[in-house]
Amino acid sequence: MIVIDIEASGTEYAVHSIVSLGAIDMSNPGRQFYAECRVWDGAHIMEEALAVNGFTEAQITDRAKMSEAELVLQFMEWTQMCSDRTLVGQNVSFDRDMLKAAVIRAGENWTLPYRTLDTHTMCYMHMVKAGITPPFDVEHKRTALNLDAVLNYCGIPEEPDPHNALTGAKCHAEVASRLLYNRPLLPEFAAYPIPW
Repeated sequence: MIVIDIEASGTEYAVHSIVSLGAIDMSNPGRQFYAECRVWDGAHIMEEALAVNGFTEAQITDRAKMSEAELVLQFMEWTQMCSDRTLVGQNVSFDRDMLKAAVIRAGENWTLPYRTLDTHTMCYMHMVKAGITPPFDVEHKRTALNLDAVLNYCGIPEEPDPHNALTGAKCHAEVASRLLYNRPLLPEFAAYPIPW
């Protein structure tokens, strides 16, 4: 499985761009991918997105950086060595759809699977099976199980700000390993025992 995290210039794959991508090969966790790029020409930029990922507009429009197309082509080549190309992550449908749109913008064929594994769903199910009521956002009438809540449930501190795509991928990989296999995965999290 490929654990993925994308930082982007916004939340809509049709108008926003990837600005960085981090990934980990779950079958070989030392095999990691990280790259940054400039936004594609004409991509929209949300100030809220930059507040989350810590990039400035100057950084994501820097012509010295590789293009979004170059980044996704490098990543797609990297995935060829993975024995299982199923994508894993927190709300991973966002990452999959953003990546797919970027691959199509680059003029290439989408070859990754549509099926994904979502750490939000894994954690929700783990909590329910343990007799724990998952957190709920009453105001928005939806689950409140964001990545920080999932990390905390798995015994790991919150993701540092600003968000970094490789750090995010590491967080997703660690919680996926703990939730699926009841075992830690990465040395960065060895000091944090599994709480169940």
